[in-house]
This record gives sequence, structure tokens and C-alpha cells, in this order.
Amino acid sequence: MTTSTAPSPAVVAEPAFGLLLDVDGPIASPVSRTVAIASIAQDLADMANQGIPVIFNTGRSDDFIAQQVVPPLREAGLRHGTPVFTISEKGAVWAEVTPEGLGEIHIDEELRLPTALGDEVRDMVVERFSGHMFFDETKRAMISVEQRTDVDNDDYLAVQPDFDAAIPLLLDKHDVDQVRIDPTIISTDVEHERLGKDLGAARALELLSARGITPQSWFTMGDSRTDYAMASWLHERGHQVSHVDVRPADGVPETAHPVLTSDTGAIHDDAGAEFLSRWARSLG
Repeated sequence: MTTSTAPSPAVVAEPAFGLLLDVDGPIASPVSRTVAIASIAQDLADMANQGIPVIFNTGRSDDFIAQQVVPPLREAGLRHGTPVFTISEKGAVWAEVTPEGLGEIHIDEELRLPTALGDEVRDMVVERFSGHMFFDETKRAMISVEQRTDVDNDDYLAVQPDFDAAIPLLLDKHDVDQVRIDPTIISTDVEHERLGKDLGAARALELLSARGITPQSWFTMGDSRTDYAMASWLHERGHQVSHVDVRPADGVPETAHPVLTSDTGAIHDDAGAEFLSRWARSLG
């Protein structure tokens, strides 16, 4: 489908719900690192075109969103003026998402790690770990390495602890504190401790408030325990929110808000596609 030439949608001041979505897992396949299920982009574009806020709250870079997420949305007919944003690098970087790409890139400079530290991590990856992982050159604030797509996940996970264990020595060498080491099933992020999905949720509300948009409720979605922070943050501030866990095998914690999982046992982007289609249909 080509980009729609219909007029830009009117702003819906109080949409029925807003979507705050992790990208790896629920939207992009953790295997191919692409939006591999066509209905995902179509349902997201259809909801956004009806005024539903769609906000990607991800550890991924803005470049990943521009390269892997925007093209499928454009092909699905995403229109201008829709309330779609990316909050990347766990709250450090944010931008509007448009059919042509991303708008102005905003960076919180207080949360950017030193360039010299990133350079040394890159050198370490090349010298010791290049057979299993690569250094993410697209990150602007945090430092990330990721499993190579030609490497089996079990093999990557076997060496990931060695990489993680080497980071504190580099932090001491560069006299860097207030840093968190956050491993996932396909990557490790080295990041300022203020970064997180809760910070992303706060930025999401700021972006919508600037447009005069207040969703009546929220759905959040993710594939790890850290993704629960966005739903908890919203709930603690009085918002009605349900969180979708697309990888509940890690265990579903006790929460003060509803937690949803696939009725069919689907995981990752298969589960994400199920819920997105359900929400899109609910709009009629």
C-alpha cells in the first residue's frame, strides 16, 4: 500500500486509549530485527490515522526506528499529523514519526555517556567479542552491543556474561558513575541510571500534552520485566493502564494494574500482532 493522500487526521483530544510500545519483541522480531508481520504496521497505521497515540518506548536508537519501523508504517498508509513518536534509548532521545521519517531529533545531553568510554567498549568488542556481537554505532546517549544475526542465541548468551563483567573495570578507568549495565536476551546496554521505560512514559505524556491529547486509558507492551516500569509509572499517576507481556516465561510479577498475555500462547511479535489487531478492531 502506498502513502495515503487523504487530508491529515484531526487531533483527537481524548482518544479511547494510547499505546506505549517496546519495539524489540512486540513489534520487531528478535530474530530478524525487522517488522516481519505485515498486520503489525497496518494496525498501527490504521489506529494512528484514527487519532490513537502510538509511541515507541524503546532502548533502540532513533536510526533503528527510521530504518526498520517507519518504512512499513509508510507502506501501510500512515498519514501526516498523526500522534506517533519514538522515545529511543530509554528516554534519552525522542522525535516525531512521520511518513517521510523522523522529525527533529532531541537528545538529553545530561544522560549521554562519555565518547571515550564508548570508544574503549568498541575496541574491546572488536578485540575480544566480535565473533558473537557488534557495537551499535547508532546510539547517541547510551552504549550498546548486540548479538550478531548469524550467531545462535545460546552461543551469544554463553559469552554475554564475560562482556558484562568487563564493563565495571572500564567505568572505573574513566571515572564514570551513575551507570547501569542492562543485559537483554540479544544485547547489553550501558546507560545512565536515570534512563528507563518509566522515563520514556514521562516523555510520552509531555509530547502528547504539547498537542493537547489526553488518552482515556493506556495499553503498554513489552517483552521483559523492565518494560513493566512504564505501566507502573502511569498507574502510580492515576492513569488507567493494562500491560501486555509478550514473553511471560520470565514470570509475571504482582502488579497493581492488569497484565495481559496471549490467549493462544503466542510470544514476541506474534503476540504483539494479536493484541494490535484486537485493539484496531475495537475502534470499528
